[in-house]
Amino acid sequence: MDNHQQQKNLARSSTFADDELELVMELSEKDNLYEKKKKLLEVMGFNIEGKVMIKRTGSAELASSVLEEMLQRARIINSDEVDLYFGGIDSFRSVGLCSPKLELESLHSILSLVEKSTSNGQQIQSEVLQHIRNATIDMIHEFGNHIKEDVKVIDNWNLDNEKCLLQWGANNGVKTRLDVAYIEGAGRGAIAKEDLDVGDIAIEIPVSVIISEDLVCKTSMFPVLEKVDGISSETMLLLWSMKEKHDSNSIYKFYFDSLPKAFNTGLSFGIEAVMTLDGTLLLEEIVQAKEHLRSQYDGLIPSLCKDYPDIFPPEIYTWDEFLWACELWYSNSMKVMFSDGKLRTCLIPIAGFLNHSISPHIMNYGRVDITTDSLKFPLSRPCKTGEQCYLSYGNLSSSHLITFYGFLPKGDNPHDVIPLENYSDSPSGFHESHRSSLSFRDYTGRLRLT
Repeated sequence: MDNHQQQKNLARSSTFADDELELVMELSEKDNLYEKKKKLLEVMGFNIEGKVMIKRTGSAELASSVLEEMLQRARIINSDEVDLYFGGIDSFRSVGLCSPKLELESLHSILSLVEKSTSNGQQIQSEVLQHIRNATIDMIHEFGNHIKEDVKVIDNWNLDNEKCLLQWGANNGVKTRLDVAYIEGAGRGAIAKEDLDVGDIAIEIPVSVIISEDLVCKTSMFPVLEKVDGISSETMLLLWSMKEKHDSNSIYKFYFDSLPKAFNTGLSFGIEAVMTLDGTLLLEEIVQAKEHLRSQYDGLIPSLCKDYPDIFPPEIYTWDEFLWACELWYSNSMKVMFSDGKLRTCLIPIAGFLNHSISPHIMNYGRVDITTDSLKFPLSRPCKTGEQCYLSYGNLSSSHLITFYGFLPKGDNPHDVIPLENYSDSPSGFHESHRSSLSFRDYTGRLRLT
């Protein structure tokens, strides 16, 4: 279940009475982990309906007590399978014991619920609610202060192509409060041009510049590809991007020019890196992933080039170009929910400058705002001028990030898990044999070539 749905479930409704304010932090029965979360809520003494009663008037101490209860509930509601498995009851009760991302998601969900309650048109004044809002914002700021990092920008690095892309974006309606820089130890990244606070929009991308499957439907390759049995829209986009990057008249020329000539993910590791990984499970996964891609390439591309050489020129549709395109889509694509309710895999020019962190600034994104017809990237925690602004790519293990993104995240990654076989006493008290479900098959499976 995505963050948007969790937020919706958390803030299903808020009802006002004369003396009290009722907030509802509901656990949806559609949650894939509903039974486990329900059990944990019951163990901690919370009602499943999620009702939190708040007095209209009261002290900051009363608000602090209510916020503590809300935060414990929110941690459980926003938790994923890894959080539940490795997090005992104490981790949901105390600050600093759950993962940074879960803590930030929980705080932000409470803030969203409170702000929704105070802006519902009734203009209800509640001292306690205001205290809760202020305390939540203070905790978010404190959270950010603990994980703030020093950024060393390499000034003499050539970023001409990236700057051209930013200008192209501005000319096409993109609004950004971030700049691009080459950062020591991180490579290319996005840094704040000004102080940004919780809720500020770091980047706003018009739908008109998003690269999605609709583009393929307008090309000469679509009538050919739509006849291929079982081919996915993601695969069509991948084949489109292989050709589009060579088109000097493409409206996305500045975007393709800004992309690296080599992504250096695990899929394109050289001999030296492979030798270093010899005998490891990571190398085995990389080899399997690459073999899988090779079989998909061989199953479709040569025949397309043979039967339709004008549409699929053999000099463009090589194995190396195919692998580059795979790395592009694995490392840069995002799932976006459009206003028609359809979820599409897309490339988002300029947003690709945002790097991943286990303690990101931006977490809730991926849904087109129907009022502006744009994709917005709001901040869940503050980002100061000159600070690198991070995105969350998802709950990914470090081995997955190496294989498909080519980097290791800073800090302890809570999603680095090991296979557990026949293990009956998990720390959280739930009996389960846990394996990471994040394997290359989940991602290469999008490329159903045949």
